[in-house]
Amino acid sequence: MPAAPLFVFDGDCVLCSRTVRFVLRTETAPVVRFCAVQSEAGQRIVGALGLAAMPETFLFVENGKTYGRSEAAFRLAAYLRAPWRWLRFLRFLPRGPTDRAYDCVARNRYRWFGQHTTCLIPVPEQRARFLAE
Repeated sequence: MPAAPLFVFDGDCVLCSRTVRFVLRTETAPVVRFCAVQSEAGQRIVGALGLAAMPETFLFVENGKTYGRSEAAFRLAAYLRAPWRWLRFLRFLPRGPTDRAYDCVARNRYRWFGQHTTCLIPVPEQRARFLAE
C-alpha cells in the first residue's frame, strides 16, 4: 500500500469520477493518490484487504488503515480546502445515520448519476497520482 493517502473508487461510476475530479481541484496539497477498483492495482488492493472485488463503497487508505462508507468520505474531506474540509467534523455524528445516508447514495449511484463505459483518464500532469498496474 502506498504511504500517501489513497482513494480507491469505482471507475465506472459518474459520481465517483466527479468526486476524483473535485478532489484534484480542491485539495490543499497534491498528496492524495487515486486508484480505480477495476484496475489491476485496485483489484490487488481490494484482494489484499480481503474484500469483494467490487465493494459497495469507495475506500480510503490512510496511515495503513482502511476506511469505508461515511468514515472514508469524512477522512477524505480533511485533505480539501475550506469550506469543504469542515465536512470532516461530521465524523463525530453517530455512525448509523451517516452510513445509512451513504449506503442510500451508493445503492442508487448508477441510477441517479449514470455509469461510464470507460474509466477516468487523468491529464498528463496528474497521471503519476493514479495507480493503474
